[in-house]
Amino acid sequence: MTIALRHAMTVDEFLGWASTQPEAPRAELINGQVVMMASERVVHNRLKASAFIALRDALARSGITGEAFIDGLTVLIDAFTAYEPDATVVLGAPLDGNGMTITDPVIVVEVISPTSAHSDTSAKLIGYFKLPSVLHYLVIDPDARAVTHHARTADDRVVARILDAGPLTLDPPGLVIEIAELFA
Repeated sequence: MTIALRHAMTVDEFLGWASTQPEAPRAELINGQVVMMASERVVHNRLKASAFIALRDALARSGITGEAFIDGLTVLIDAFTAYEPDATVVLGAPLDGNGMTITDPVIVVEVISPTSAHSDTSAKLIGYFKLPSVLHYLVIDPDARAVTHHARTADDRVVARILDAGPLTLDPPGLVIEIAELFA
């Protein structure tokens, strides 16, 4: 019996492959394997847009130099894993307009769906916090209308709390968002 094993694709190979596709694929690279992402529900699309707007507006109110992004940019986790979160925040000067990746996100957001809930709350939680730059990981649950805020502490632990109302403080860098803004 012959078994054909798939070649584990590197992030660089994945990005090269993605850039040659006639339409940008909705895909992530997980342990060297391309994983196509399911089509989104309307509620998912609305919530990721609300998260982006809330983060962008919080940056503007704070006067902190940085950018908020909605999905489509790839966050590099390691040589064989790259995720495409629903929203991200990076600090500092604007990113190169021709880039496809984010290497140092400070805030990462995922809106869970029936097909992504398990990976968003397990593998991606671990993966995002492998990056020293990640200070906050927000998991938005449309059904519960709640946000799980995972935060890196000063001693490099990750703590979580669930919020369904009131202010969400992301400090550092010093952003404040009302939970209601995420569900606008």
